[in-house]
Amino acid sequence: MCWICDAKTPGTFNGPSSHSPWAPRRAFLLAAGAAATTLVTSPVLAQVDVGKSSAMRNLVPAEALEGSARQQYVQVLAQARAKGALAPDNHPQLKRLRAMAAKLIPYTRQWNSRAAGWQWEVNLIGSPQINAWCMPGGKIAFYTGILDQLKLTDDEAAMIMGHEMAHALREHARARLAKSQATDMGLRLGAQLLGLGQVGDLAAGLGSQLLTLKYSRDDETEADLVGLEIAARGAYQPEASVNLWKKMMAANGGSGGPGFLSTHPAGPERIKQLEANVPKVQTLYQQARRG
Repeated sequence: MCWICDAKTPGTFNGPSSHSPWAPRRAFLLAAGAAATTLVTSPVLAQVDVGKSSAMRNLVPAEALEGSARQQYVQVLAQARAKGALAPDNHPQLKRLRAMAAKLIPYTRQWNSRAAGWQWEVNLIGSPQINAWCMPGGKIAFYTGILDQLKLTDDEAAMIMGHEMAHALREHARARLAKSQATDMGLRLGAQLLGLGQVGDLAAGLGSQLLTLKYSRDDETEADLVGLEIAARGAYQPEASVNLWKKMMAANGGSGGPGFLSTHPAGPERIKQLEANVPKVQTLYQQARRG
């Protein structure tokens, strides 16, 4: 996933409330779904240009991958809960993140029509990792390390959330897994001739790969720009995207982010691209603030 760094021992959220009831999470899911339905009633024109999604993703059925992601997400939460590292529903930082998601979710449908039916969920895991991710189907997790160590403002945290949402919306995981499986099976360009089944049936067993998936340079650029626009529409300051990456570079000694991969854009390049696109979404931000 994105923002990958070395695994650390999860932190602990003490007290009986660590084993929080399902009801508040269900309430959040329902509220987010209602917001997505009522706040966005017609398609809106994108201000950033990221082209079309990869056609390769069609080799892996979306439903199968999203189902696998849900199972993996449940496992991650169960493991965190067992260690006392899953934030209870009344945790201030988790409430902050869920309020943020409620503002961003209504602006996801223009990037992927399937998002209207996703059961979005946001959880917080106690860990020093500088990490956050969004699985296919809208399953989001933040780690306390990224909030605490970078001392993120709401605007900066929203840029991260928008970025991670964008990976799911642009179906980067689906495309990467399809390409990987097609190559492994020796299908390559001939994969389509063999039908979806031979590649698509593998999707149900791919959930465990979602947490270690490495995105390409183009995937990261797309996620930066789509996330920037989603956050701006949610009334979060676009310039915060630039401030965020300056913090990320500083936190990693100037190398551009935790566990930063050579295939990803370097920090300065990333900042330059964001600076060039901030003006494109500034009006959206101003309109959102007035609204």
